[in-house]
Amino acid sequence: MKNAIVSGVIIGVLSGLWMFIMKALGYSPQTSGMSPVEYMAVLIPLVVLLFAINGYRSSDCNGKMGYLEGLLQCFKILLIGGAIAIAAAIIYIDEFGKEANLMEFSGRVFGALLVGVLFALGVPLLFTTNHNKVD
Repeated sequence: MKNAIVSGVIIGVLSGLWMFIMKALGYSPQTSGMSPVEYMAVLIPLVVLLFAINGYRSSDCNGKMGYLEGLLQCFKILLIGGAIAIAAAIIYIDEFGKEANLMEFSGRVFGALLVGVLFALGVPLLFTTNHNKVD
């Protein structure tokens, strides 16, 4: 569980910081359309999940991990990271609320949720070593 907490906090903090960095660079998540630099936010959960699941397989599972074990670990990580990122989004909206278009912002949060679920389904496939294990 320690791996999930640490990795989730990293995802949440980096995602929250990314919103404020984008605002400082002049990109606003509320404007229609997305600039290519905004798509870099997708790399945050992907890279952290890759390292976290690899570390989980190495340390906690002794090099042998089933798909369900990795899937559950990914969902734990993303739940923690998502909670922190949503808290940062609330602070962001509170800070820049006059410019905020809540519909577009919530659409992007839903998109991030969808991307996280797809990563959670795909990343454990890369690190599954025991394919016959049902867990």
